Amino acid sequence: MDKFLNNMEREKPIRFTSLQLRIATNNFTNLLGSGGFGAVYKGIFSNGDIVAVKLLNGNSDKRIEQQFKAEVSIIGGVHHFNLVRLYGFCFEKHLRALVYEYMENGSLDKYLFCENNILGFEKLHEIAIGTARGIAYLHEECQQQIIHYDIKPGNILLDANFFPKVVDFGLAKLCNRENSRQHERRKGDTWLCCTRMWMPYPITQKCDVYSFGILLFEIIGKIKNHDDSLPKSPEWFPRWVWKKFEFGELGELSIVCGIEEKTWRQQSE
Repeated sequence: MDKFLNNMEREKPIRFTSLQLRIATNNFTNLLGSGGFGAVYKGIFSNGDIVAVKLLNGNSDKRIEQQFKAEVSIIGGVHHFNLVRLYGFCFEKHLRALVYEYMENGSLDKYLFCENNILGFEKLHEIAIGTARGIAYLHEECQQQIIHYDIKPGNILLDANFFPKVVDFGLAKLCNRENSRQHERRKGDTWLCCTRMWMPYPITQKCDVYSFGILLFEIIGKIKNHDDSLPKSPEWFPRWVWKKFEFGELGELSIVCGIEEKTWRQQSE
């Protein structure tokens, strides 16, 4: 195990066994959260290092092992202050998992949509800027361009100082810079996908830009743009903002969102 822990400081993702991950996570008992790709558990290695272990949905078909390892290698080679680091992976018959750095304060949605939001507008502005930098790195500075496909508050993680890092990049199809491929939209993501993901067009980084714009609306309004649990959703927030813009009433946004005029002007300059 010490060899594995030492290798965590290197750039190349390391391979863990299912036994090692079961020991670290106490047999996957400390659930941190779950999403479209799988559940995430907190793990602690023998030297005290804390990690997040994501168990991926689906079977570990031996035929796709090489492809899986190749994509993991690409993800593991991506290093940026605003991207969650991948330490390693597990690929066995009954278990596929990714091992990430642990983010103490969880995901942004945990704070954004609660009544007692402890994040002020200035901190939310910093989170938005950091998220944009992480996305820009995936689009413009990686050797092989990565399109995230799922930019949302649940995929923005916060460390102990509420510094933002984007997670789950590379889990959807990787998009080669010279040969953009079509992507099959996942069920449940319709509210944040641009029209190109509904139609037979090549997918580009513009879809992430669109989703980031929707994320900004959620950060400003501190409300979900879509909630299936509600019997009747109110007017779509981005549409409401656009109407205010058309009628020259955009200043009302600061009132509705509870943003002080002084803070609004400072962040707009």
